[in-house]
Amino acid sequence: MPGPGATRLILKMNKTILTIRLFYLSICVGGAALLQYANPSWSLPLTLFVGTMIGCLTILVDIFLKGFSLRGLTALTFGMGVGALISWFVSNSPLFEPLESDEEFAGLLYLVRLVLFITLMYLGTVIALRGRDEFNLVIPYIRFVPHGVDVPLVVVDTSALIDGRIAQICKSRWMAYALVIPRFVLDELQNVADSYDPQRQARGRKGIQTLNELKQMENLDLRIHESEVSRGEEVDAKLVFLSKSMQAKILTMDYNLAKLAEFQGVEWLNINNLLKSLNPELNLGERVQVQLVKPGKETGQAVGFLPDGSMVVVNEARELMGEEVDAEVVSIIPSGAGKLIFARLSNEDETREDNPKEAVRS
Repeated sequence: MPGPGATRLILKMNKTILTIRLFYLSICVGGAALLQYANPSWSLPLTLFVGTMIGCLTILVDIFLKGFSLRGLTALTFGMGVGALISWFVSNSPLFEPLESDEEFAGLLYLVRLVLFITLMYLGTVIALRGRDEFNLVIPYIRFVPHGVDVPLVVVDTSALIDGRIAQICKSRWMAYALVIPRFVLDELQNVADSYDPQRQARGRKGIQTLNELKQMENLDLRIHESEVSRGEEVDAKLVFLSKSMQAKILTMDYNLAKLAEFQGVEWLNINNLLKSLNPELNLGERVQVQLVKPGKETGQAVGFLPDGSMVVVNEARELMGEEVDAEVVSIIPSGAGKLIFARLSNEDETREDNPKEAVRS
């Protein structure tokens, strides 16, 4: 179940928006009543109906534009401005001087300029919206470079930084997201690193080391977000609220946070799920390399583990404890913790076990 912090934040935001919409609707209705009072000849029910419909239509447009970003609005305004400027230059060019001197074509000239204005405004708007990711407007001494382009965002949790494997994934250039690390996550990581508990302290320092590795990667889009989320809320609630506001996903190793995000409609990513999906499916007769770490239950058996956590029981391999061996899969048994794989030594390792001198020479 989600914590009370995230629910309060979402309800508070929805309540604020609802209050603003009701206030605007009341202004529209009140304005219509004032117009009818100033013009008694107008019908009061009709005037109130028109004012209410204008307010409702405006609110409906607001709902439809919910996913419209501020950068999209900037591109829209820029395109309309460029279109209007071009139409003004064309309308006042010498092309229309013959029509201006003749009163007969006054109506036609107005119509041509109106069509030209609307057409160029439309083209400027469409071109600006299509190319908003390539915004690169250069003005003397000032350059506006697109930083908030339409790249998918992922908000990184403290647990993902402490895990550390995110650095290797980003180093391989497979990370297609821009990483957003909120300021309160950095504060929490610092508190963990300053803990008097040696284990917590080691985890916090590992997270800080991971963060430093990420900052040194030139190919990675890393952003520190100075969040204004209320300080009284829990970190999990802040992460969910911030991710929902930014339309981003959450990268976390925390199962409870993942379920909280899922309840709030926020998508989440887990590195363990990624690694499990990359593990190849083993078939009978295939060879695997495994480090033998402990003896098995039966005589002569030794046990090792694959990177995905699957247990491999190798027959007649107890003498090779502590070594990495090549084993051939003989059976695979599904279990609640993963897969239980039984294997036997490959021909090379069997030769090394039967002939220790040969093993030393190798």
